[in-house]
Amino acid sequence: MTAENGTIEVVELTVPTDVQLILGQAHFILTVESLFRAIACGAPGSKFGLAFSEASGDRKVRTSGNDDELKSLAAKHVMAIGSGHCFLVLLGGSFPVQVLNNIKSLPTVANIFCASGNPVQTLVYRTSQGGAIIGVVDGESPVGVENEEDVAARQKLLQNFGYSEPMVD
Repeated sequence: MTAENGTIEVVELTVPTDVQLILGQAHFILTVESLFRAIACGAPGSKFGLAFSEASGDRKVRTSGNDDELKSLAAKHVMAIGSGHCFLVLLGGSFPVQVLNNIKSLPTVANIFCASGNPVQTLVYRTSQGGAIIGVVDGESPVGVENEEDVAARQKLLQNFGYSEPMVD
């Protein structure tokens, strides 16, 4: 799709079904080390990979994590996005809720676009200078409003994950 002085591109972020992602924007090379610590402390024992794209200097995609496949996939997606100072965290065996507050509190983190286990499409605006993430499509559109059975199933799922006690209306 073309837009004035640039184009809009959709970049698919495809990850394995047991992997969750966090897509954000940061501003300093220290982001890689800071993200590593935030994830390792927030979700000990989980596997993860992360990638961060520099916007100046060497303009490299920097990676870290404890799982080579997730690091490689994160780097591949960040290269495809092609936006300076964006980062992607891929989590296996844990959920973003375990690390999201740690990540959001980092001084280098400027924005979180999404945290999801759904298929994600990243909307990137491309100009002659580079790319900018302008938004995400997280999952699919709703098909209806939950009923009482759906509420009970949701609450049971949260209990199974260890996140919630039943709510009383």
